[in-house]
Amino acid sequence: MFRVAENTLDQPIPPQALQPAPVLANPIEPDYLAKGSCAYNRASIALFLSGFATFSLLYCVQPLMPLFSHDFGVTPAASSLSLSLCTGFLAFSIFLAAAISEQFGRRSLMFASLLGSAICTIICSMITDWNLLLVIRALQGFLLGGAPAVAVAYLAEEVEPRGLGATVGLYIAGTAFGGMCGRVVTGTLVEMFTWRPALAIMGLLGLAAAIGFFRLLPPSRHFTPHRGFDPKFHLSAWLGHMRNPALPCLFAVSFLVMGAFVTSYNYIGYRLVAAPYNLGQTALGMIFTVYVFGILASWGAGRLGDRFGAFRVMPVGLLTAAIGCLLTLFSPLPLIIAGIVLLTIGFFMSHSLASAQVAKLARGTKGHASSLYLLAYYMGSSIAGTVGGVFFAAAGWPAIVSFTVGMLVVAIICGLGAKMLAAR
Repeated sequence: MFRVAENTLDQPIPPQALQPAPVLANPIEPDYLAKGSCAYNRASIALFLSGFATFSLLYCVQPLMPLFSHDFGVTPAASSLSLSLCTGFLAFSIFLAAAISEQFGRRSLMFASLLGSAICTIICSMITDWNLLLVIRALQGFLLGGAPAVAVAYLAEEVEPRGLGATVGLYIAGTAFGGMCGRVVTGTLVEMFTWRPALAIMGLLGLAAAIGFFRLLPPSRHFTPHRGFDPKFHLSAWLGHMRNPALPCLFAVSFLVMGAFVTSYNYIGYRLVAAPYNLGQTALGMIFTVYVFGILASWGAGRLGDRFGAFRVMPVGLLTAAIGCLLTLFSPLPLIIAGIVLLTIGFFMSHSLASAQVAKLARGTKGHASSLYLLAYYMGSSIAGTVGGVFFAAAGWPAIVSFTVGMLVVAIICGLGAKMLAAR
């Protein structure tokens, strides 16, 4: 039943058989950035700098809005356009940049995005005409979209899977740190100088971060440019996600929760720099350090979502944000700050869970689903952030609270709707 192999001991051994076999570094993951390697560490730091620069340059104008109203003689709603126009153009830029990067490459697009945005911030510090400042901020938003649109795509392509989570986490930490520093550092610099030197310094910091990013980030090894642009393919992918019944509900959650969050942050400064609080710019900027609670909440929400289900935890986050908005109606400053903390925690909880569910429920072309989510996210910032100024001008802070709580209630309904539709 068994055949005995022939004895080959007397046969001559070919010379090539005496050569040592080549050692394969890793046949499954060739040339990936290995966790702990120098290239991996450089990429991690580079993406942290990218996240920091993107969101510090985006949000550095938020604590300056009361000063814009004073120096340029514009209303709070008009002053909010310095952020809303930027986030609005950023939304469309992100929407398109992921597709454009398939032709021009990840690294080059991200560097051009960061460099152009930093230069725009420096230019804004020298402008004396309000309308021109808004034009430059709109241009900045459009340029800025290239970095967040493809950062995670670069990491997914270049980093070995076992080290991907850590690098993405560091990038997200950079975005949160940048969003906080853009507000806190700018507010502190304004107290020391005026808003023009403050913006110039932020622009120079962004420029340094862009250069550091480009020098540190290893070139792409696994990216293959796709020549030509097929609008029909991209349109079909976007429409396909809109036909998924649960996803539009999650896009609505994104729009509403971001709108409520940014509206509250936009106009709380007007309330706190006025009597009876009379806070200075440094004290006002320090309030934005509550972002730390948001960073922790985002991490904690992910763990709770894994254990109890994202659709069960998401309404808790939205309700927490609504309670935080209601707390800001009270006069004592500690209660107002506690309300901002709860709003921030609730926002980061619901945002992290909603974005994760979009990635989970999307059927193919997940990048296109993510771009729709981000479009809704930043359009919520842009539209609601400016419309809130109309409410504030009409009836002060109570009107802002009514507006934001109303959006959060609708967001809870949309979240429950997404849960029901996803279960079908």
